Amino acid sequence: MDKGEEDDEEEAWLQLRPVEPLPSQCCGSGCSPCVFDLYQRDLASWEAARASKDRSLLSGEETQSCPSKLSPETFLAFLISATDRLTKDTYLVRFALPGNSQLGLRPGQHLILRGIVDGLEIQRAYTPISPANAKGYFEVLIKCYQTGLMSQYVESWKAGDTAFWRGPFGGFFYKPNQYGELLMLAAGTGLAPMVPILQSITDNAEDETFITLVGCFKTFEGIYLKTFLREQARFWNVRTFFVLSQENSLEQLPWSYRDKTHFGRLGRDLIEELVGSCRRKPFALVCGSAEFTKDVAGYLLSAGLAEDSYFLF
Repeated sequence: MDKGEEDDEEEAWLQLRPVEPLPSQCCGSGCSPCVFDLYQRDLASWEAARASKDRSLLSGEETQSCPSKLSPETFLAFLISATDRLTKDTYLVRFALPGNSQLGLRPGQHLILRGIVDGLEIQRAYTPISPANAKGYFEVLIKCYQTGLMSQYVESWKAGDTAFWRGPFGGFFYKPNQYGELLMLAAGTGLAPMVPILQSITDNAEDETFITLVGCFKTFEGIYLKTFLREQARFWNVRTFFVLSQENSLEQLPWSYRDKTHFGRLGRDLIEELVGSCRRKPFALVCGSAEFTKDVAGYLLSAGLAEDSYFLF
């Protein structure tokens, strides 16, 4: 092989070299494998293939066009079948699954969504809120922000579009009757992982776990999934409470909400009251912003829960 051919061969290999991810491509949720783990794996494969001059050692396509089985490493394409605007900045999006197939997530596990905006690839974590046994579809609750890149991508969606997901991820695995009572503390879309866990309990007549769910929102109008939560609260083992940070008048709320709504923020005193009112020894699930999660974890410790008595999503 002369020098010109060697240069061409070298250029061809360089074009096949994996591209190191940008910081925006990491969702920051501690997923395993992370997008940087996948890069290191692909880079090692490329280096081995280049050393042996065998391109068959390279990994296949990064995405698959047909959703056959979820993979933490490979993005799969899913068709958007419907989008529903719940509030001014939050959407419920339904994705189609082939036939009567199921997504295969355990309640509370999340997926990673990949989007491209202005040529920049971004990835974010979202938790499906559809029942774990839902057939032919899954649904995701997504809040959009004015300056968010992923928000621009999501707000452009319409029925018939395609979105790419990989997963599942998540370290909490619920087992029926594993805990005497679950104390669910959620802020905003932090409600998402609580929904499938809650529904898996109420759908199972053999599961006698008590549930106390506390949803923290700015206003009454901003409460997500009111109908679902109202229906769940009818079960003998479910209680729901709300904490509204920008409301101050019980008279402005429907009667059915007045005795289970607190104003302000979810603070230490209220956490202690909630823990004390649990009917059995509670295990707490916490999901919200990083600040919310950190604060609530501290309040739970102050209320007497041990570090192995709560899980932070």
